[in-house]
Amino acid sequence: MGANISGVTPEFDRSSEPRLSDLPENCVALIMMRLDPPEICRLARLSRVFRRASSADFVWESKLPPSYRAIARKVFDEITLRKLLIKKDLYAKLCRPNLFEGGTKELWIDKNTGRLCVLVSSKALRITGIDDRRYWSHIPTDESRFHSVAYVQQIWWFEVGGEFEIQFPSGTYSLFFRIQLGKTSKRLGRRICNSDHIHGWDIKPVRFQLATSDNQQAVSLRYLNNNPGHWSHYHVGDFKVVNPDVSTGVKFSMTQIDCTHTKGGLCIDSVLIVPKENARKVVESE
Repeated sequence: MGANISGVTPEFDRSSEPRLSDLPENCVALIMMRLDPPEICRLARLSRVFRRASSADFVWESKLPPSYRAIARKVFDEITLRKLLIKKDLYAKLCRPNLFEGGTKELWIDKNTGRLCVLVSSKALRITGIDDRRYWSHIPTDESRFHSVAYVQQIWWFEVGGEFEIQFPSGTYSLFFRIQLGKTSKRLGRRICNSDHIHGWDIKPVRFQLATSDNQQAVSLRYLNNNPGHWSHYHVGDFKVVNPDVSTGVKFSMTQIDCTHTKGGLCIDSVLIVPKENARKVVESE
């Protein structure tokens, strides 16, 4: 009898084995809070439970910056905000470039750091003499995300400045001017650069400067000697945000006000503010 019993192979009910879908939805959502957004989206494809958990508001609120409400109010109107009550939708919207202030500025969240990226167009900058067509003009181009750049043909007093204020998420940010020597256009489908008016930038350096509302400052002196027809990002400096609950104002400028000589042949596209650790990647994609 013992031999007969020992030879029997027990059968198990496979349907009783634990499955991923047996996990409570709240537990899955708590796990997802500790994952990156791409990982959350991949897990959402596993089952209905994971898909429902991936839509939980508290999951996506943990991915948004602490000051996301102030950021959203600055970028979106009331009608758009009412459509973005679900945090997953708000996160997805903020991760894409959003134009605001009449299409002169752009803002988005960097997915890698959760911090802000800001782009300020030339039309949102204070440019001395911009209304005098003898010196300055706005040129339409598809090489700018704002489809327009400011071009100075010749001037004695060169002064460009601007400012931006928002509740930045905490961290260190880098600020750049995106500029180009020469004026580019297309002829018969080919990109060409007119460098006839380039002069004066190798005589005296341009002064780049930034200052924040909490008294951080940075100054750099640079000769503009990049190759004509190539967009370059000139690094102005860095600033640090400690308290995300307080607005940080940033003022920035580039000047060359030595009136012993003229300078010209320069395009100004925008000012870029990005998280310092991801600055190289963002700049290369611009």
